Amino acid sequence: PYYVDINQNLFLEAYLHSSDPNLVLFVDTCVASPTPHNFTTVTYDIIRNGCVRDSTYATYYSPYRNVARFKFNAFQFIRNNPLVYLQCELVVCRAYDYSSRCYQGCITRSKREANS
Repeated sequence: PYYVDINQNLFLEAYLHSSDPNLVLFVDTCVASPTPHNFTTVTYDIIRNGCVRDSTYATYYSPYRNVARFKFNAFQFIRNNPLVYLQCELVVCRAYDYSSRCYQGCITRSKREANS
């Protein structure tokens, strides 16, 4: 657990342990939940499919491809639930493979058209 006050910046760093220096780490999705085992019912998207959903989210430069650094402001869910759980999905890609997920950035999925 990490204890922070509301609206305090929360800095995170993900590190890929690998002997291959040609791997890149990409933060695809980070979702917050008031419960540790349910990230589908009551959630708050910080970043989803590479698209930033929280205005306080920011990435930070890292001199290493296998390190992803980012921050967002701490918050709490309604009903005074004092705990917030975070689940992030990261993608590992080959460096300079510009067709890979890591280099595509924000992906917005188009909605299907409903037939009459």
